[in-house]
Amino acid sequence: MFGFIPHNIELYKLALIHKSASLLLDDGRSINNERLEFLGDAVIEAVTSDYLFIEFPDRDEGFLTQLRSKIVSRQSLNALAGELGLDRHIISSTGTGIAQKHIYGDAFEAMMGAIYLDQGYEFVNRLLINTIYGRHLNIDELTRSENDFKSRLIEWCQKNHHQVEFRTDPGKGSSSAHPVFCSTVVVDEIEVGHGSGESKKEAEQQAAFSVAQYMTDEQCASLLDKVDRLVRS
Repeated sequence: MFGFIPHNIELYKLALIHKSASLLLDDGRSINNERLEFLGDAVIEAVTSDYLFIEFPDRDEGFLTQLRSKIVSRQSLNALAGELGLDRHIISSTGTGIAQKHIYGDAFEAMMGAIYLDQGYEFVNRLLINTIYGRHLNIDELTRSENDFKSRLIEWCQKNHHQVEFRTDPGKGSSSAHPVFCSTVVVDEIEVGHGSGESKKEAEQQAAFSVAQYMTDEQCASLLDKVDRLVRS
């Protein structure tokens, strides 16, 4: 799949075991790919940050952060796992519906964690950038893609019948010469994101971006479903 022979094949086997199919050891401990997923997440973010820093020497921190978020998003990693064929090898006892597809991206992260432990950082760096990103990721398309996070969040809430509100006010220390606005995204009376900027528009975009960066559609839906059940009870 990746074009090399592993040193420790057991790491790669473990990377494919979802927690729903955890193995029980003799001492009672259960093992799955969650620890490797944790490690792989950090490795992918580090490699991607390094790559974008070199690839876009004239772009600011905001651009680099947003582009990195697109590359390492759950949707992007799910797609990469599918294109590599990783999804066909995952050991899981869950279904394969839309709500479960995040396990593909999780397994991709775990696999990068396994490769890092088995082959080292420089190896996984070259593999991600030259082989995986080079063949399966269209950076130019991601760069040109829609950056209106506020509109996307509003559209998602309308589609899923949730109320969304942006509460935006001048922040502490704000003045007419140096305005600073702080915005909070509130979905169904739950604060789900925060942002700041030199204008209301920028602050609200940053707040919406914070939601897009840290919560997938599935996570948003799961959180709101839990709140609905609490309200009904």
